[in-house]
Amino acid sequence: MYVTTFLRYVRLGGRCVCARMVQRRNLSGADAINALRPFYFAVHPDFFGRHPREREVNDNSLKRLNGYLENLQKPGARSPKPANLTFYVRDTKEKADSSGSLLASEFRSVTFTLQSKDVLSTVLDVLRSCSLSVEHMQDVLKDETEKSSTQQPGTAFYRPIKWDKTYYTFTGFRDPEQELEQARRVEPTLSLWLRNNESEATKKQNASLPRREELKRLKRELIQKLGLLDIRWQRKWGVAHKCSQLQSLGRLSTQSPEALHILRGNHENRIHEMTLDGLNFHCAQMFTQISFFSETGHVIVFTDQSGMNASGHVMLGTMDVHHQWTKLFERLPSYRSLFQQSDWLKERISHLLGGIQVIHIERMGPALPLEELYSTLNTFHKRLFPQRLSLHPRSMQGLTMSLENDRSTPCLHEMGHFIIPTMCDTLQLQNFLQSQAQEARRRMRRKDKLEAEEEDIISSCLQDLSLHSLSKEPSVLSSQMIPCCRRLMEERSPQM
Repeated sequence: MYVTTFLRYVRLGGRCVCARMVQRRNLSGADAINALRPFYFAVHPDFFGRHPREREVNDNSLKRLNGYLENLQKPGARSPKPANLTFYVRDTKEKADSSGSLLASEFRSVTFTLQSKDVLSTVLDVLRSCSLSVEHMQDVLKDETEKSSTQQPGTAFYRPIKWDKTYYTFTGFRDPEQELEQARRVEPTLSLWLRNNESEATKKQNASLPRREELKRLKRELIQKLGLLDIRWQRKWGVAHKCSQLQSLGRLSTQSPEALHILRGNHENRIHEMTLDGLNFHCAQMFTQISFFSETGHVIVFTDQSGMNASGHVMLGTMDVHHQWTKLFERLPSYRSLFQQSDWLKERISHLLGGIQVIHIERMGPALPLEELYSTLNTFHKRLFPQRLSLHPRSMQGLTMSLENDRSTPCLHEMGHFIIPTMCDTLQLQNFLQSQAQEARRRMRRKDKLEAEEEDIISSCLQDLSLHSLSKEPSVLSSQMIPCCRRLMEERSPQM
């Protein structure tokens, strides 16, 4: 901690005395970081990889908070204006639902206004606003209390200058109290946001029209030329970036057409002898039809790494060169085999768990590589196979589950699918599935109803607001999309 002082001459009894004036209490940058460590652990964007919207909100709010703190630490700097911040705070404690089963750790939204004039008060406000403990700051608070109580007589205390309203009228400076009041009173609504951004959106859309038409043309030609099902992007690159990626793939198809020929698939229905988990079997016994790849071709996804993802889509790393892409295409037969083995493992797990279907939930962010999916399925199958759980062969028919490596207890998602840890205790798993099967079916029926309602309201939005398209990210649930569409129609902008 540091205290800035200045000397003021006070005439007392005909002589000048030097009086110390303690300025506002403050923390150093390192002290502030240490004090906010529990806060950073609860809101850091790295912990929100599967929730891109919340991750972006926290990232932007953290930047504003850090800028606010830096401004407070600059000597002689004017007090920053009040700032409204929103954070999604992780709940580190697991919660239980009414039936006693553990639910997944989630997060809550917290909104507060920064208006403190010193670092210490700002840090305390942040921690308390997020309902985080301040016990680790007791020593700092004790020091501040002792300094306040032991001030010498004649020592002035700090009090910010409060200027008359006419001061701001004549100088043109902003009145912090007025700004704070406006920040509290004026909450940005959707219609206000649309009005404020309509002209800029129109300008950008018109400027991007030629590029977007070029993107559609390149995509359509490559899909036809390479016999693909689709071309997608894992991340939200700009239109120009997407065009350059397609042009790069187009150059490779022209320079080395033989390398990309394998994308069309192999139409021969060959029977291979394979070994999996020490069990020899013929593919003809396990697969009664030609592979998915043989009939329909592939989906190409531009992402951060090359390979094949858990859905069987070919991933092209945008930072890789043509040579690396070519090597990937040469390995496609082995990826196809691995994908078939993964499907076989899903069937075996389904058979052992009463007919429940093993699914993979697609999320925004880094894609799950096929090798990782196979390893997860293989590990879970090895733990499950020797136990022979006493589940009726069709007791879990129609239900779904996903496997996760970074979880310790099973839970039931609000959309009705089970989330099962790879290393879950088999007896605990059996009891959990049997006790939650009825609730899972109820939630799945609710999900189907919400999805149908979501489809209807999106169609209404497209028609009523004359929109070209309306889409959402995978992390946005139907229960969130439906009220959002309603607000769009209720608070429609006049420009729309």
